[in-house]
Amino acid sequence: MSALLCLVAGALFLYMIVYYSVFKGAMCSSSVKLNGKTAIVTGSNTGIGKATALDLAKRGARVILACRNKDKAEAAAFDIRRESGNNQVVFTQLDLASFQSVRCFAETFLKTEPRLDLLINNAGVMGPGHTEDGFGMAFGVNHLGHFLLTNLLLEKLQQSGPGRVVTVAALLHRFGSADFPLLASKKDSVSSQSTWHNIRAYCNSKLFNVLFTRELANRLEGTSVTCYSLHPGVIYTELCRSMSLWMQHLVTPFAKLFFLDPAGGSQTTVYCALQEGIEPLSGRYFSNCALQQVGAKGRDDALAKKLWEVSERLTGLS
Repeated sequence: MSALLCLVAGALFLYMIVYYSVFKGAMCSSSVKLNGKTAIVTGSNTGIGKATALDLAKRGARVILACRNKDKAEAAAFDIRRESGNNQVVFTQLDLASFQSVRCFAETFLKTEPRLDLLINNAGVMGPGHTEDGFGMAFGVNHLGHFLLTNLLLEKLQQSGPGRVVTVAALLHRFGSADFPLLASKKDSVSSQSTWHNIRAYCNSKLFNVLFTRELANRLEGTSVTCYSLHPGVIYTELCRSMSLWMQHLVTPFAKLFFLDPAGGSQTTVYCALQEGIEPLSGRYFSNCALQQVGAKGRDDALAKKLWEVSERLTGLS
């Protein structure tokens, strides 16, 4: 019995060491209030998006939950209003897998909302399938949808005074690549829909998030709008809901033991949205509420510019 207790104690000790040294994230300590400010958070009906929206609502912001699923988003808005005591939390439908939906959302927002201070590009998917416009799901939603949305709302951000665009990327951007001939021929960053290719497509989309932010900062230089990309940490959310069943069964037990919860995973997003003094770091990449170095491809300005130009053509902005 004593040997078994020692084994259990040892396992628990090892778990605590691994969790707190590898997975446990920093907390955003900003006390900034957001009364009179307006924020959009995409994919905010669940996970870190919902946690981010809740944090902003508690600080007094008017928060637009930009989500695809109406029932889930309205339920999330109700939860956030109740917990924050802020009634200025509303749902507006946005399907990032449809350029028409993105344009409709932007048109509605620009007609009905007088200002925009924070745009949080949070939504993300990993899995098979194609968007309404025929693009691979990860490429179309994680990158192109947010690229189009941001560009349609940039003027409003600039008119509203100091504003920020925060895009949730991932550490996996380091494993991403950009194959422009493949993007042109397949409308995707990978050549098939296998599980392995879906993971690669996700990594590629996260690299695109980093490159998009880098080029956006270059184009916004001299304006009152800054932008940041980030790795939120290793988080247990619904991101992998599109994975095959066997993959979900494989990942879930480990995720529940080690990964951050959504509130912990939202901290770097909130940091990038609110932290004072990081304006000179526009275009940079953060993790654990601190500036981090990106992979070599994520620092390639020529690659970032090329991706921007290709994205403009694919979304009909050029």
